[in-house]
Amino acid sequence: MGVNLAFGTGLANNRSMSTALNQLDTTIQVVTPENIAFDYRVAGPFRRLPAFLLDVAIRIAAFFLIGLIISFFAGAGGSGLAVAVILIGWFVSEWFYGGLFETYWNGQTPGKRIMGLRVLTTDGQPINGLQAVMRNVFRTADMYPMLSIQILGDLPPAYIFPTFFAGLAVMACNRQFQRVGDLVCGTLVVIEEKPWLTEVAKAEDPRTAALAELLPTDFRVSRSMAQTLSSYVERRRYFTPARRREIAGHLGEPLLQRFGLPSDTSYDLLLCALYHRTFISDRPEESPQRESRSQHDQPVSSGLSEGSSP
Repeated sequence: MGVNLAFGTGLANNRSMSTALNQLDTTIQVVTPENIAFDYRVAGPFRRLPAFLLDVAIRIAAFFLIGLIISFFAGAGGSGLAVAVILIGWFVSEWFYGGLFETYWNGQTPGKRIMGLRVLTTDGQPINGLQAVMRNVFRTADMYPMLSIQILGDLPPAYIFPTFFAGLAVMACNRQFQRVGDLVCGTLVVIEEKPWLTEVAKAEDPRTAALAELLPTDFRVSRSMAQTLSSYVERRRYFTPARRREIAGHLGEPLLQRFGLPSDTSYDLLLCALYHRTFISDRPEESPQRESRSQHDQPVSSGLSEGSSP
């Protein structure tokens, strides 16, 4: 679930990022309904160009392979059919390749996934299908002005070579590097660190699972809370214990009161436990076991207090 988010005022590591990188990419801050601020690193044009070229290369390779297969099975007379299929397929992919992938891959195309980029809404939420399709349809506006094929020699005029000057000009005029389609659809492209996306974070402290068993079985997290939990657990290893308490307290303190847990329970441990319960443990099937444990186990406030937090 995670995206490249930094809590609050950000990490010292992020502040020490190289000057050159900061000139190409910028950071915006979004506040979730849980009142926790995240910093998103927005991808500049030089981070997005390789992803775009990779997607173009993937499409070319796919249609070349399709053409070879059709020609092989149709024989000598299949070349015309192969050309027709490629032209129709290219037209469809030109308009819907990015939209379909970004709809079903949560804001990513193959090129964006390889380059660690993702499309989000301007308030940090996942994009919907309409936004995914429309932002790719409006890419045509970014391509202008077009150059004629005459630049290759003595040929009839045909304006088919995009310059992308319009898109670059629009991106240069706003801090979030939004092109025309992004501005129309309310989206932006952010940078992700792929190692944080490949697997669910593992609990380091054995008390996490124990505390997860004490949480109410009927409590369900919202989408924004799930994103907050995921981002916190993935980034917490970079925080000092004091910083963990400060950040986790925004969400941990009201949850502590809601769950009726001891007041000295670690906010950090509570968020890790809720993350464990949400993403790792089997919730509905284990409810009888949890109820049994909560009835027979004694309060463990001293074991879950902030002083004993890892």
